[in-house]
Amino acid sequence: MKEGIRETIKFIFGFMPWIVFLFISGHSLSSLERSLLICLAVCLVFGFQDLRRGLLLQWGTLLFFVSSTILVNGFKIVWIAVHMGIIANAYLAFIMWTTIFIGKPFTLQYARVGLPKELWYDENIMRGCRFIAIVWGVLMLVATGVSLFKYTHPGLFPEWIYFDISIGLIIFGIAFTSIYKQLKKKQRKASL
Repeated sequence: MKEGIRETIKFIFGFMPWIVFLFISGHSLSSLERSLLICLAVCLVFGFQDLRRGLLLQWGTLLFFVSSTILVNGFKIVWIAVHMGIIANAYLAFIMWTTIFIGKPFTLQYARVGLPKELWYDENIMRGCRFIAIVWGVLMLVATGVSLFKYTHPGLFPEWIYFDISIGLIIFGIAFTSIYKQLKKKQRKASL
């Protein structure tokens, strides 16, 4: 049980810059500029080991926050600031789907950190990690759709509804990942 909690926390750390960004990005250009700098720092602090390991999600996250900081804070491109909710979710979905399509699901990279090397290429683990990555990719596409809906229908729903949907998608993804992994571990142990 403790191992499962530890794995879940490590997985959440991979998303930490995105989670922090969701909570602090605010509704003004100055708050967005501050949040981009903070999230860039969070990416480097929480993701340093993952960057050293070459994890694609972490490198993609770093690229997002570096380029967004340069474009919004440096060049003051307001269009990006106005569309940041859509851009951030679409970019995260893009990272996830790219890792799936190139055959290196981001979830497999996280799983390998805690797995013995003899299990790195186990077909069941690879298939399970791919499935989890697909679920996350779908969740991020839903988040992108919600952001797009919010942009195209301003004021239709209160801001907290969109925020709660975003948080709900993240919580669902984390819970699904944790439960699915525990289920698969139990199945693997039962088959031995």
